[in-house]
Amino acid sequence: MVEEDTSQLNLKDQILGLSRQVGRLSATVRTKAIGVPRNVIDELSQVERLLYKLSRKSAAAEEELENMVALANISQMVNSSLEVDEVLRIAMDTVIRMISAERGFLMLRDTDGEMIIRTARNWEQESINSQESATSRTIINRVIESGESILTTDAQEDPRFGAQESIIAHNMRSILCVPLKVRNELIGVIYADNRIRTGIFTEASRSVLSTFANQVAIAIENARLFTSLRHTLAEVTELKNLMDNIFSSIASGVITADVQDQITLCNKAAEAILGQRTPQIIGQQLDKIVPSLAGDLLPYLAKMRESDEPIADLEFRHTLPERGTVDWRLNLSPLKDANQNTQGVAIVLDDLTERKALEAQRRLFERMVSPAVIQQLDPESLQMEGKRADITILFADIRGFTSYSEKQSPEDLVSVLNRYLAAAAEAVLAEEGTVDKFLGDAVMAWYNAPIRQSDHTLRAVRTALNIRSAIEELYTELPKEAHLGFGVGIHYGEAVLGLIGTEKKIEYTAIGDSVNTTKRIQENSRKNQILISEEAYNRVKKYIYVDKLDALEVKGKSKPITVYEVLGLR
Repeated sequence: MVEEDTSQLNLKDQILGLSRQVGRLSATVRTKAIGVPRNVIDELSQVERLLYKLSRKSAAAEEELENMVALANISQMVNSSLEVDEVLRIAMDTVIRMISAERGFLMLRDTDGEMIIRTARNWEQESINSQESATSRTIINRVIESGESILTTDAQEDPRFGAQESIIAHNMRSILCVPLKVRNELIGVIYADNRIRTGIFTEASRSVLSTFANQVAIAIENARLFTSLRHTLAEVTELKNLMDNIFSSIASGVITADVQDQITLCNKAAEAILGQRTPQIIGQQLDKIVPSLAGDLLPYLAKMRESDEPIADLEFRHTLPERGTVDWRLNLSPLKDANQNTQGVAIVLDDLTERKALEAQRRLFERMVSPAVIQQLDPESLQMEGKRADITILFADIRGFTSYSEKQSPEDLVSVLNRYLAAAAEAVLAEEGTVDKFLGDAVMAWYNAPIRQSDHTLRAVRTALNIRSAIEELYTELPKEAHLGFGVGIHYGEAVLGLIGTEKKIEYTAIGDSVNTTKRIQENSRKNQILISEEAYNRVKKYIYVDKLDALEVKGKSKPITVYEVLGLR
């Protein structure tokens, strides 16, 4: 008798082979009847039966071991990926093979509470289309209601379900359905069936599918947590990006510091104001980032911490090495967390340097042009071109200034000059005239532009008389040697008014022969004398007293100029 080579066989096959050898031996003994005792033959038969049972148990144990290994692999696969759909597809194929199912379905509740198929596979490892996805809704609904698994070896003969139309219509046989739960909440079911054979599923099948359901529940929970986390992270990222954009686009500088005065954040505007980049600012102490400001700032920081209240509209002037003198406005606020605990300070910083310079320029402009005129000017409508207008022009020149200047220091000379020019400019502005310019020790002004004034010539005359009165008041404050005076010329005529110069430096001025004529009249006036041309006199003669003077022969004019000396108002 030739023995089988068992070196390559597993334990189950080895036992089964041995059982077959014992069987053949027993048969040979019975056939040849060579006088072997009966009890030996019976024992051989008993050994054969025992070996057969042992082989069956070995096969079952081996199958169970294979299932355990498969389930372990499924567990590892399901929990190693957050792409649940792909994982479930592979895992469902494995389970169908393990329990000998024809089809397998995994169903989950949607947002409306309805069960929808998430994964549908057949024994050929193919996806099942909607026409082939008929299931027993009776069994599925009963699992949903009870939360317990259901196993039937032949649904058509099972008294619990045999009368159901869907089972009969679709020739349902072996069915196994288990609940899918997450933290004891039923979220779906796993349904497997075999429409060809009965008795396919066993309690072992139920155990395998239940274990698979537990692994699926873990995968779904992990996926949901991951999806929720990813969604939350996306929202937080979007919010952070929005806040960063808002923070960066704020025109004011924003700086935050912790309770130790260490800077934690700053925006682009703060970079520009401080003249430093963010890496140079973050982590620095507040008193180190701008040393020239520290002495003014730190007492207010201490006061804010003591009161735990904001401090607004602090204005400081200090010096930066790169920019020189600058003007800043600061607002200090306690920086609080969600529990309203102070974690530091937030500083809102505005650079007022340019604004302060513009305000100073405006104040200077207001000393040259009447505020009433400024209010009606539209900077957007001003153009670099001239416009013809009828205006009354006034020139006032200080008499005796040249000889006076020879005996004075530059400082005293400028001081006295400014007193006289200020008196003349204020008299012009009081009548809502426009100071065109200061020409050394002379003032040029005009009326009726850019704002129309029906009595503009009379305003010019009143201005000249007020200049004379203002000078008389100056005499009471200045030493006798500083008692100077103005010679004034007034004329009415056409001029071109507009912005003259470039975009970087412009002047709003008047140009024309009438301007030159006024200047010539003024040059012929004596100390504290007011001369007015005939054109101007004809517009105001019923309001003033005058003396007619001899006509003036002036340079640049072919004909003499008729003038009058203004004595006063009627």
